[in-house]
Amino acid sequence: MNLSLPFIPGLLFLAGLIAGLVDSIAGGGGLITIPVLLGIGMPPQAALGTNKLQASFGSGSAMLTFVRSGTVRLHDCAEAILFTAIGAGLGTYTVQLLAPAILRLVIPWLLVAIVIYTLLSPRLGYEDIHPRMKRRPFFLLAGLGLGFYDGFFGPGTGSFWVMALMLGLGFNMTRATAHTKVLNFTSNFAALLMFMASGAVHWREGLVMGGGQFIGARIGAHMVVTRGTRFIRPVFITMVLAVTVRLIWQNCR
Repeated sequence: MNLSLPFIPGLLFLAGLIAGLVDSIAGGGGLITIPVLLGIGMPPQAALGTNKLQASFGSGSAMLTFVRSGTVRLHDCAEAILFTAIGAGLGTYTVQLLAPAILRLVIPWLLVAIVIYTLLSPRLGYEDIHPRMKRRPFFLLAGLGLGFYDGFFGPGTGSFWVMALMLGLGFNMTRATAHTKVLNFTSNFAALLMFMASGAVHWREGLVMGGGQFIGARIGAHMVVTRGTRFIRPVFITMVLAVTVRLIWQNCR
């Protein structure tokens, strides 16, 4: 991508704005931001670290909107936040030692399964159902597992959290989306700290993109609160498919 220097801040802000809007509704914002960061010439490791910086603004903004609306209470997420932070830290440390090649092959098919299950369950997420697991063991397993995945690889983390919360704890889709943003912020911030320690964060680009993320995520979260599951469901399915296609295309290159 051959861009003049004055054009780059505007591109980064716009990419962050769009990604924040989409990500706060259904996840998948990294589909927009990481290619842009790579496209302006940023090395892969720096692109991942800078992406965690700007994503923290978006997930943090969405989280605040959901907390203020009463859709989620941080007190209820304390155990999930702890386990997710631990998992994300371990995942980020591991990705700097290993290449996540196996996950690139496996994850697209897990996302396909999510889409198929969602389409075959038309009432999934419209209302709370009886939980299949108790909160502590659920947050232990999901927090460590999905936190590690987000720190290690990342694409589709929001989709996995939403589905896990609906199936494991019986949350409706609006409630699951709100809790997902709390845990997305947790894993983003924990991973950011690890990337900062290794010097893999470009602050200027990340802060410009983060400004767009903050605004876009606030708008998207407000739409989730006011429009509910009927609005989230088609966006969720679309973004899961988009992430799946992107990962399959990368594997076939």
